Amino acid sequence: MADTTVPYSTGDSKIGETTIGEMRELAARYPEGRSALLPMLHLVQSVEGRITPEGIEACAAVLGLTGAEVSAVATFYTMYKRRPVGDYHVGVCTNTLCAIMGGDLIFERLKEHLDVGNDETTEDGKITLEHLECNAACDYAPVMMVNWEFFDDMTPESATQLVDDLQAGNEVKSPRGATICTWKEAERVLAGFPDGRADEGPTGGKATLAGLRLARERNWTAPAGAQARTTDDSRKED
Repeated sequence: MADTTVPYSTGDSKIGETTIGEMRELAARYPEGRSALLPMLHLVQSVEGRITPEGIEACAAVLGLTGAEVSAVATFYTMYKRRPVGDYHVGVCTNTLCAIMGGDLIFERLKEHLDVGNDETTEDGKITLEHLECNAACDYAPVMMVNWEFFDDMTPESATQLVDDLQAGNEVKSPRGATICTWKEAERVLAGFPDGRADEGPTGGKATLAGLRLARERNWTAPAGAQARTTDDSRKED
């Protein structure tokens, strides 16, 4: 089992003038600078590998907030991590439908295969495993995510092959997204600094478009909106 004991502050922050400049750039994108806090925290993670005290204080200084205010946000959202994350954050959806379809089995298999618990990182620093709540991809259940890219219709066998490929350094492509990059690189994109790969790979799939296809085949249309019904009623009264 991996050692999860991490000091609150390492005393070795990588946040320098370049990162501070990028934080100011993010703040300038919004009418109210504090609106940039969420992307700024992603930027901290792209540099530090987690949310550090130094990162919190840097965000606070740029935005004119207190460290406590920034910490309140950083500790509220599960996407912000206080322990170092591996090169690949592997999330397994264990919410209702995915769990029923095999998500629980996948998560248990990966815990055993990787010898880690929930929100823990393998000894080689490659993979952090976490169970996730609904990923809004129920039509592909059970689903997993690697650095927030989808992997659909997974099984315990395909899941173990996926993490083996990640640990071996093999190129891995999302079936509905880009080639998998490192977690820090993905965090930089979430911070608002695109890597130019937003359109790489397919997006929607057959399962997502099944309802639209069926509606067209059967000539189904949406009911008239409230305004249209009001107009029709007015005409009837005339």
